[in-house]
Amino acid sequence: MLDRVLIFIAKHAGMLPERLVRGLFLFAADIAWLTRAGGVKQLERNLSHVLHDRNRSEHDGVWAAIRNRMHLRHVSHRAMRSYFTYFSEAMTVGGRSDECLSARVRGDGPGCALIIESARVQAGSVPIAMGHQGNWDYAGYWAYRDVAPVTTVAERLKNEELLKTFVDIRRSLGISILLTGQPGLIGKLEEKLDKPHVVVPLLADRDLSRHGEFVHAFDSMIRVARGPATLAYDTGLPLYVVNMYRERLRGERRRTARTPYGYVCHVSAPIDVARFAGLPREQAIHDISQAWVDVWSRGIAQHPQDWHMLQPIFIEDLDFSRLKDVPDEVLALIERRRRGM
Repeated sequence: MLDRVLIFIAKHAGMLPERLVRGLFLFAADIAWLTRAGGVKQLERNLSHVLHDRNRSEHDGVWAAIRNRMHLRHVSHRAMRSYFTYFSEAMTVGGRSDECLSARVRGDGPGCALIIESARVQAGSVPIAMGHQGNWDYAGYWAYRDVAPVTTVAERLKNEELLKTFVDIRRSLGISILLTGQPGLIGKLEEKLDKPHVVVPLLADRDLSRHGEFVHAFDSMIRVARGPATLAYDTGLPLYVVNMYRERLRGERRRTARTPYGYVCHVSAPIDVARFAGLPREQAIHDISQAWVDVWSRGIAQHPQDWHMLQPIFIEDLDFSRLKDVPDEVLALIERRRRGM
């Protein structure tokens, strides 16, 4: 049912009032949050790790625990509304002008000017690690408009019509799409990076291959995709991290954007992969993965309400019977946690 609704909205984006579509999606987000339907419970489990250091300690009393629970529910509510807003924006992007879209997203951060200089001015190429934050389609549009042509990877969906809809939307924003499951995918991305004026951003905070890297994040461990670290190591290119979050728009920018909120693509300073060059390849890929996750985690902690992770990623929630290449140290950590040690 939801798939058909999304496809219908995308096909009629120019005819449907965006404010109405946004309102309907926000209403759906509120209902899902109130009933804890879909992935809300898992979202809150994920957010509890992010909020752990700020809101909980071993000396907490009952009232502190209640406050922490209320804060978690507040953040998860904002996260669901942010997530559903992303869908309303993605499905109606075909009805927006370039001027409108340009007003909705901007770049910032210590690495922003550097990637523009490298990829746009000096004819270089840039690999980027990202998470499921904000509106990653708008991030691709910003990169295409201000940095260089974009190639990325999208998850292959069971519904072929919905998949085609998403691919068409992203292509309309200037994003070239490769699909998961293709043989030699990393090699194809490295070929892209070998050309001038190319940006390759990868959503990597959730591993779809079951062969990802276990890295420390917040108070636990997660398994991330190897793509960003592998591309950086094999090409020798600096790896950037983009955290994306919403910001309130004002004045002329708000009028042009025709929406109360826009997005910031915060680009980190580059991770210099040369310092990992002397390590064995597998160790280097692991260490580079940990390096970008350290940067990414700080951005998530600052804007947890814009992290749309409704799937299990922390080791406490993973089904290890379905995973491969799990390090002994990770299995040992899980066992200690189960025993309460």
